[in-house]
Amino acid sequence: MSQSAPTRFPGVFSRLREILLAHEKSYTVGPDTATHYSLNAPIGPATLRVWGGKMRSPTMPVAWVQISKAYVSFHLMGVYGQPKLMDEHSKELKARMQGKSCFNFKTVDEALFAELARLTAASLTGMRQAGYIT
Repeated sequence: MSQSAPTRFPGVFSRLREILLAHEKSYTVGPDTATHYSLNAPIGPATLRVWGGKMRSPTMPVAWVQISKAYVSFHLMGVYGQPKLMDEHSKELKARMQGKSCFNFKTVDEALFAELARLTAASLTGMRQAGYIT
């Protein structure tokens, strides 16, 4: 019998969630369950411009971790808007990317998680400085 996703990856999820918990005081927490944890922020003027001046939502998710069927995904929206942030990171971390802002993990890798923590801080700072969030 195979394990369900929540029971297969709790250690990976927990460790990735810790990366986001370090920033929790500066953001609002969205979903916070055994399989999904999210940080949200009020939208800034740059986001409003991108949205054509129309408020779609007062907040937006900026980073989240979620257990899926095959892995734990770590989403970092600042990397989508600032792809140059990845220039200084290892090929091993880049290999974990799926799309423009998602990193997938099946096991705990402390070296990559330390690198991801630095990237998370830079990403969140960059989103605020660029005016995408306040």
